[in-house]
Formats: sequence, C-alpha cells, structure tokens
Amino acid sequence: MTPTIRKPSPTAGGAERMTDHRPDAGQPVTAVGEVRAGGSPDGGRLDYGGPWRRVSRKYVGVVVAESIVTGVVLAGISLFFALVIGAWFGWWMLGASVLVTVVLLVVAPRRARAIGFQLRDDDLLFRQGIMFFRIVAVPYGRMQLIDINRGPLARVLGLSDLKFVTAAASTGVSIPGLPAAEADKLRDRLVALAESRRSGL
Repeated sequence: MTPTIRKPSPTAGGAERMTDHRPDAGQPVTAVGEVRAGGSPDGGRLDYGGPWRRVSRKYVGVVVAESIVTGVVLAGISLFFALVIGAWFGWWMLGASVLVTVVLLVVAPRRARAIGFQLRDDDLLFRQGIMFFRIVAVPYGRMQLIDINRGPLARVLGLSDLKFVTAAASTGVSIPGLPAAEADKLRDRLVALAESRRSGL
C-alpha cells in the first residue's frame, strides 16, 4: 500500500489546502467549497479546526412537514393530469410522487443533522447537504444584513431561521432550525463582529 503524505500548499489569499501527493490521488480538495458525497467532515477526510454546532432536533418536524407538503403538491398535479386531462402518464406521475415523498420522509432526520455551522476567528462556516455537500465560509466583514425569519410551523416549535446577506448574492446563507433565544443571541454577536471587522478593529 502506498503511504499517503499530506502537505499544506498555498492558495489565493494566503489560505492553505491539503493536497494528496499519492501517485494515484485525484484532484486536491480545498477547505471551503462544494464537496461531493463522501467528502464531508463527518467522514474524517476534511478538518475544519473545530466542532460543528447543530440545529435544534425540533427542526426535523419542519423538514417532515415540508416533505409532506411537497408530496401533496406533486400528487395533486399527478391527479390533475390523470383525472382531468385524462393523460395515461398521470398515474405514473402519482406513483413517482408517492415514492419521492417516502424517500424525503426517510431522509428527513439525516437532512436536519447534516446542517451545522462554526464561528471561527474571521468567518462563519456553514454546511448542509447529503449527496452534494455544500460548505460556505462567510467573512464577518462582508455581512451586510442579518435577518431572522420565523414561519408558522417554526413559531409553533419555537424555532427561527437566521439569514445573512452579503455583497455577493451567491454567498448568502440561511441557518434554519435555531431556537429563538439562540438565534437572537447569535444575531447580536454577528452584528458586533461585522461592525468590528468593517471598522478595522
């Protein structure tokens, strides 16, 4: 077995990435970005220097409710094609809708557990996804707006969504499933961090 040697190599902005120097190694994996299935920190392949903070367990209920709503909408469209228009493929669509809903309900707990974030020295690191693992780093100094959203079901469960708006729309991040009190404290802390970074303190 060929030994694996990992050495830090410089990247743009002074950051470092871990490069696999094995002869049969694939492309290097950068520390921040979108990672394919199997490249999550839980798999032990990437290290981000700290523990991940998870969302509330109650958020599973929100994910389950969203999955059921998605299934009902898809089933309604399928029945429209099957009963109103009389299209034969409407019944196939209905079966596919049921299958999709079952899959969404089965993976709902895993989808909720896959969400996490870290507060690092200079940025907030956010992760989500199962098959396509997405990791985004949001520098405190680029945060322009920090908003708290509470939907009807989230209010019943005492949860909030914390949304960050930055200069680049592609780096917008929303952390769902936070307890209301924790979301308020995190918002105040991030506002203070953003102001200190922008003022150069």
